[in-house]
Amino acid sequence: MQRTDLLRGETTHSLATRALLGFTLVEVMVALAVVAVALPALLVTLSQQLDGLRYLEDRTHAQWVAANRLAELRLVLGARGSLQSGRVSGTEELAGRSWYWWSEGEETAIPGFFRYQIVVSDQEDGEASPIHTLDGYLAQEQSNGAR
Repeated sequence: MQRTDLLRGETTHSLATRALLGFTLVEVMVALAVVAVALPALLVTLSQQLDGLRYLEDRTHAQWVAANRLAELRLVLGARGSLQSGRVSGTEELAGRSWYWWSEGEETAIPGFFRYQIVVSDQEDGEASPIHTLDGYLAQEQSNGAR
């Protein structure tokens, strides 16, 4: 199973014989070096992916809380027929967590047309660094007597 290289005078083993011999120490060391470099990079990438997923989940929940608050304002408008400007804050439970929201309403230049800004955070003092901010506009019906 050996052949001699006539030009160099060297003897080499065939592939079948070489497979029975196993890996050399250099080959094993190179393989370990590649694994040692690749594993930490893989772990960092995986960690970043999990952080991104957590952020998207938090942002989605904060959007739902803000949308719920705007829906509540619409219901108040429907029940009372009027809106008030001012600042309100509260807490909502969603997905097993407490979410803190701040809502500020102001009348616009158009009479009966209100702008509401709803800020949502997962921290009680998190108004300075909100996860989501929603701006919504609501109009109350004007009763002008002419129909």
